[in-house]
Amino acid sequence: MKERFVKQNGVLPLSKSFALRIIQLHRYMVSKKKEFVLSQQLLRSGTSIGANIKEAQFAQSKADFIAKMYIALKESGETEYWLELLHEAGYLTQKEFESIITPCQVIIRMLSAITKTARINKSHTPHSTLHT
Repeated sequence: MKERFVKQNGVLPLSKSFALRIIQLHRYMVSKKKEFVLSQQLLRSGTSIGANIKEAQFAQSKADFIAKMYIALKESGETEYWLELLHEAGYLTQKEFESIITPCQVIIRMLSAITKTARINKSHTPHSTLHT
């Protein structure tokens, strides 16, 4: 159920594609812009999103699935923050920023919907199945 839910929503492939773009952006920041601190934070949070989503596929329970997806959501929000800082500090042009922030915001919306739905579904689970 968890694996099907993640795959149907397309958030896993999107997060992997996004992580690859973050890796490329980090390389660019380090080699061309000589920016090391913010881009390292961005690399950590931006690649963590997909890792947590992948982990959620193999969650031991609904609660574990929800917790992993919330971590992915939090990492997405942090990634958005680092991208905004890089843009506002002048490391990313408007065009570069828009190109990378859009998929980040799509992932945030998707994870928000997934966690909300999973939380609602968990609260509607009959009590007898919670103990199994």
